Amino acid sequence: MGMQYVLDLAEVDERQTAAVGGKGAHLGGLARIGGVHVPAGFCVTTDAYRHIVAETPSLDDRLDRLARLSPDGQEGIRTLSAEIRHVIEGVAVPDDLAETVTRAVARTGERAAYAVRSSATAEDQPTASFAGQQDTYLNIVGPEEILRHIRRCWASVFTERAVVYRRRNGVDHRTVLMAVVVQRMVFPHAAGILFTADPVTGDRKTATVDAGFGLGEALVSGLVNPDVFTVRDGRVVDRTIAAKERAVYALPTGGTEEVAVDARQQKEPALTDDQVVELVRIGRHIEAHFGRPQDIEWCLADGGFRIVQSRPITTLFPIPEREAESGSGQRNRVYVSVGHQQMMTDAMKPLGYSMWQRTAMADMCEAGGRLFVDVTPRLASPGTRAALLDVIGKSDPLTRDALETVIDRGDFVVPSPPAEEPSPATPPATAPATPPPAPIETDPAIVTELIARSEASVAALERDIRTKSGPALFDFLIEAFVEHKRVLGDPLSFQALMAGMDATWWLNDKLREWLGETNAADTLTLSAPDNITSEMGLALLDVADAIRPYPEAVAYLQGVEDEDFLSSDELAALPGGAEARDAIEAYLDRYGVRCVGEIDITRPRWRERPTALIPVILDNVRNFGPGAAALRFEQGRQKAAEKERDVLTRLRALPDDGDLKADETKRMIDRVRTFIGYREYPKYGIIQRYFVYKQALLGEAERLVRAGVLAEKEDIFHLTFQELHDVVRTHRLDPGLVQRRKDDFRWHEELTPPRVLTSDGEALTGAYRRDDVPDGALTGLAVSAGTVEGRARVILDIADADLEAGDILVTTFTDPSWSPLFVAVAGLVTEVGGLMTHGAVIAREYGLPAVVGVEKATRLIRDGQRIRVHGTSGYVEILAAPNPAELRISPDVERVTGRAPRSFGD
Repeated sequence: MGMQYVLDLAEVDERQTAAVGGKGAHLGGLARIGGVHVPAGFCVTTDAYRHIVAETPSLDDRLDRLARLSPDGQEGIRTLSAEIRHVIEGVAVPDDLAETVTRAVARTGERAAYAVRSSATAEDQPTASFAGQQDTYLNIVGPEEILRHIRRCWASVFTERAVVYRRRNGVDHRTVLMAVVVQRMVFPHAAGILFTADPVTGDRKTATVDAGFGLGEALVSGLVNPDVFTVRDGRVVDRTIAAKERAVYALPTGGTEEVAVDARQQKEPALTDDQVVELVRIGRHIEAHFGRPQDIEWCLADGGFRIVQSRPITTLFPIPEREAESGSGQRNRVYVSVGHQQMMTDAMKPLGYSMWQRTAMADMCEAGGRLFVDVTPRLASPGTRAALLDVIGKSDPLTRDALETVIDRGDFVVPSPPAEEPSPATPPATAPATPPPAPIETDPAIVTELIARSEASVAALERDIRTKSGPALFDFLIEAFVEHKRVLGDPLSFQALMAGMDATWWLNDKLREWLGETNAADTLTLSAPDNITSEMGLALLDVADAIRPYPEAVAYLQGVEDEDFLSSDELAALPGGAEARDAIEAYLDRYGVRCVGEIDITRPRWRERPTALIPVILDNVRNFGPGAAALRFEQGRQKAAEKERDVLTRLRALPDDGDLKADETKRMIDRVRTFIGYREYPKYGIIQRYFVYKQALLGEAERLVRAGVLAEKEDIFHLTFQELHDVVRTHRLDPGLVQRRKDDFRWHEELTPPRVLTSDGEALTGAYRRDDVPDGALTGLAVSAGTVEGRARVILDIADADLEAGDILVTTFTDPSWSPLFVAVAGLVTEVGGLMTHGAVIAREYGLPAVVGVEKATRLIRDGQRIRVHGTSGYVEILAAPNPAELRISPDVERVTGRAPRSFGD
């Protein structure tokens, strides 16, 4: 089949992205929707772009050089992309191509004015809009000028911003082809943008319209503030009319000019309410056609709306795909984020979230690579609502506030009839499904017994899984998940967990009431016994002790990059090499099942990627002396004992019933020290089991690779457990599925998960309603007492750790894998967390002042800044800008959020 250089817009639809690019395909699809008017025009296809590139040999070498540049070589990217654009803009358009374009212009109207618009094959995808990456030229008159601007559109594939964006999203420059849309110009009375969902809150039932006079260019370039209309249920519910002092209009000779708007017209709305409602009706029609919320560019000309662009809104958090429970009378649903309870808000791959769904105690649904629990029935029932809010409030006050915001609206959650109310005895959906704990005696033997039970269960799993493979492995795993849940739901385990937490709350409440003590339990729980996670942090100090005496071994570890360094002859041959290897190996035998984001089974464990621990070990070698672990534990134990003596003495001195209060407090202190350490063990047991499951599944993956079913074994991470089961049974896999899932995962990584999500798509993060925080300070939740001042270290991956004594760790969340860093820092600030979540428990045990639940902490606090953490009052003060000498450039912190600037109609 020969080259086809031009296609009329009326011949094109969404299936032709490869020929006409994302914009052309979208416009062709739009033009086919009844009642949607798209200006006439044609597309210069990717065949034409391919032809030009093939005829320009000097591009080849430059593209090779561009691919070889390092990602942070900004200057090189700028220079080379400018060279490439210059070459493309200067090419001579072959006669046959020029003639085809000229004929198309004659057919559409030779003397008419046109918009010439870039349309790349990689833009306007559901998961990456690429908006603002390439160029649009307005009011272009005559075939010669149109051809010149087509060349400029081709060249815009290599704007610096487009090149950087592609690198960030893993898109190869050579795979992006450029088509060009040439469309009749509309000379509008007004123009603007319609979002069919609220782009800020995510509410899918609310549409917003931005409108201004003249061409939309004035709006998107920031020249004027637009009128903003909010539409819900077919009526305008809010409007802001701006003073529109400037507008952009087309010139008769071509091009555009900026003009002053007549003073009387400035305060006039650009659209009437009726026109706004009509526009939103058209938008809903377009949204239904494309199956997802749209960002639509429109013009009002000759009394009618013309649609010049529609693309998906890629920044919205997806809604869980789940039918409302039949017969509950609830159309609306309210979902709570599991990640904010589990201290892991990163996107998970399908195998990760589907395994957690199958092994967790609550029913969960997925959206945006995160898990959510539907709490609607509990919110709808007055009998269970208070208990749910109480449990969630203790875990994360912001989630509680977000839920109260939804409840306070009154009409979103309909109260359930008494017959359908959940039993109050059933715990909230975020807690294990076991009856309320019966009283439990304060006996350390209970914790010893629970740990022994868990270890026996894991040992049996390791023994029994060895002989299983193929479909039989999956039958075995389904049974293993039943045992997994049995261990997790063990009533004695739940009683022990609650005993530790209840005693903590009791001590804080009663000692505040009786002695005016704030957060007394923070000191009373220092160095509590049997805490697997705090032991893990201290044990890495012992590893540093084993390595510190051997400078050659330390130097070797500083250069380690290979994951198999522990078995290398080079390390073994060094003085102290065997000691270093044995110390790290012993640590991995006990803790190698852990890693950052450990609830996602697809994340590499320390046993699989031991280099992740090296920076922390080296920090420990540098920052501590011998015996630091034992010394630190003993100091904490003594502080707790001193606090206990002080509190009991002061209670006994109280008039009336001081002795009674002291005796009761002593019982609670014993109780908290007996059980609070066990708080961390069940998670460790889960993660031990996960490593066993993972190794067995990777064995299956290797067999599938050998059979040619999978390209690489890690591809199984992009399949759900059930899908993997089916592939193992049938040896068949949809060839495009893994790639689609990889694209989805990249998109999900860019999204910020909300604490609470409604079925309307509204994302709620909650707020602290406090007036005791100084101006400019960042509010959070006080979880570990004390005040500390130091240098902020913003770290998103423990493999990037580079800590000095006195540094304050600032990160998004901390799961148990972060504990080794806690021994090296003076304070902790996280974006996610509650009083009883992992980071809070370990911070208290190590005596670190800590504030958690600080929204956007990793963006608002810059690495190297001096900050003060108020762990008793729950806020963080930013004291000074970072010292340039202390700055580290962390590529992870600069997250891509929202959308790039754009041109109207781009």
